[in-house]
Amino acid sequence: MAIDTRTNRGRRIKVNLDSAQRLSSIVFSDSYAEARQKFLTAVPGSKQYRCSTGGPSGEALFTDVAYFGRPDAKRLLVLVSGTHGPEGYCGSAAQLAFLRAKFHEELPPSTAVLCVHALNCYGFAWDRRVTAEGCDLNRNFVDFSKPLPANRGYEELAEHFVPADNTPDGIRRAEAAVAAYRSAHGELKVRVARSSGQYTRPGGLFYGGAEPTEARRTLERVATEFGVADRDKVVIIDYHTGLGRYGYGELQCEQPSGLSGYERAVSIFGPTVTSPDLGTSTSVVISGSQDEFWQRALGDRHIYVALEFGTYESKPELLRNDHWLFMHRAGDADSELGREIRRATKLHFYPQGADWKEMVIWRSHQVHRQAIEALVSKGSQFW
Repeated sequence: MAIDTRTNRGRRIKVNLDSAQRLSSIVFSDSYAEARQKFLTAVPGSKQYRCSTGGPSGEALFTDVAYFGRPDAKRLLVLVSGTHGPEGYCGSAAQLAFLRAKFHEELPPSTAVLCVHALNCYGFAWDRRVTAEGCDLNRNFVDFSKPLPANRGYEELAEHFVPADNTPDGIRRAEAAVAAYRSAHGELKVRVARSSGQYTRPGGLFYGGAEPTEARRTLERVATEFGVADRDKVVIIDYHTGLGRYGYGELQCEQPSGLSGYERAVSIFGPTVTSPDLGTSTSVVISGSQDEFWQRALGDRHIYVALEFGTYESKPELLRNDHWLFMHRAGDADSELGREIRRATKLHFYPQGADWKEMVIWRSHQVHRQAIEALVSKGSQFW
């Protein structure tokens, strides 16, 4: 099947999708190494940023970056995959689908595209959401020169979110403590305590770190070397999985951009865009998100959206087991037990069903098209 879409400039972009299922079998991968090889094959001139930490077999890990368009283009689309490790399977596939649609081959002089593949390459290779430092990268973009956000709920529940005693009795006691907190304060308070970000418990859930991680420094270096801050208009699409309905791609804004950033996103992507400020997002308000970086660098010259694909119902034991393993049994990370824990994490954030993959392909294509149409339009007034 071939799909024709018309941009605001009247050009036709022909997307050869024969079928979403066929394309998904081409662009999705089963490992970080496979995903990286597919990206390098598609863009052999990519710039490589090596991670100081190796993969499970000691292999070298890289964030790979490709740039398309004139260096002085004032409008830029940035595509970021792998912020949260195993969510990179989805993000890498979406980036490859973008390249196969050839959006980047018919750009006007005013517009360019920057693809950042496997930003958290350690997490991608190890099937962990966190970086090599044990940090949630999407909580690590705070300004560390200022007082760090407090999370009193996490302080109260930290030993229960990741109990040292991982036996059935230990887990029952921990879950009972969380249930008691839920009864006293409500489900939303539990979610905020658990996932909004915390900066006092290294190795714990959603730990934002005490300093910029290597992956954050890589993104900052990429932005500097490719002159992102010199652009007039920048749209960032950051691919994620795990929240929301199975297969649905929710476009989430983040709090750093505020309501004005949300309104800019709606002007491009329509009313399905959500905002934590309005309470419409499946995410709670978080600290240190990647949008904090873009907001500092670009202000109202940017639009940031997290393209979040739902997977399965929340399973607290997945991240609990992962953090327990690396906090208390790090030597077993590549043992049979460690591989079982990591595989469960991978399958939760990367469903293997053909239906889920097809939904990712179609929604990603729609969002890519909308972003490109807005950027290339001479008369665009989206901000």
